[in-house]
Amino acid sequence: MELSAFLMYYLVSQPAIRNFTWIPNLTPASSFQFPLITVACYLCIIFLLTRVFRLRLPPSILKPITALYDTVILFLSFIMALGCTLSTMSHAPDLHWIICFPPNTPPSGPVFFWAYVFYLSKILEFFDTLLILLSDSIHRFTLLHVSHHAIVIPMCYVWLWTSQSLFPVVLVTNASVHVLMYAYYLLCALGVHPKWKRFVTSCQIAQFRASFGALALMLGYHVFGPGCSGVWGWILNLLFYAWLLFHFLSFREQAYKSKSE
Repeated sequence: MELSAFLMYYLVSQPAIRNFTWIPNLTPASSFQFPLITVACYLCIIFLLTRVFRLRLPPSILKPITALYDTVILFLSFIMALGCTLSTMSHAPDLHWIICFPPNTPPSGPVFFWAYVFYLSKILEFFDTLLILLSDSIHRFTLLHVSHHAIVIPMCYVWLWTSQSLFPVVLVTNASVHVLMYAYYLLCALGVHPKWKRFVTSCQIAQFRASFGALALMLGYHVFGPGCSGVWGWILNLLFYAWLLFHFLSFREQAYKSKSE
């Protein structure tokens, strides 16, 4: 079997992917309460580990665990970016569809399957915080870090709940940036310290800036066309990206100001 045919089958046409349908309260993790309870548990665990237990692991134990975790997230991010790209290319009737789903689009098919995987992967990324706390790297434990992880879960839930337009672009972009970011983290965990940390931050900022342009384009399609599915989710995304962009710009200015002076 050729590589392209292999990838198309296992990332797009495999029956579980092709026939996927998001059904609230039936699909695992699809109840309205699930993201709220998940985020509440995440915040409770943070409170316990910072105020009560203060567990720490020695580097000899923590570094192999961190390297394994970074490898898993790197590989998963690559698969999600590739799977969603192939699914979008094979199912989009035109370029307009990539930006603006028709109103009342059902959350089913390969593209929404990868949105579901992306949603669940954000729960796995809670381990970012756990590894930071276990390493006692308090300088990495910031409000931006915690709030980003807490907000992204309900945001991805809204993607599926509203069949939100534009999410394939956001998913592929975010997952691709995560491939670069976790490759950097993996090398650091292995004792190699690449000199492209600033480039990773710049890619994250570029991602959020590009998202504003895509969101504006979607709004134009919605207002001047027949409408786009999931416009309420668009509002949540707009606020989320604006908040992230502000904090990442602040982080870049503080982190690299001294180096440029």
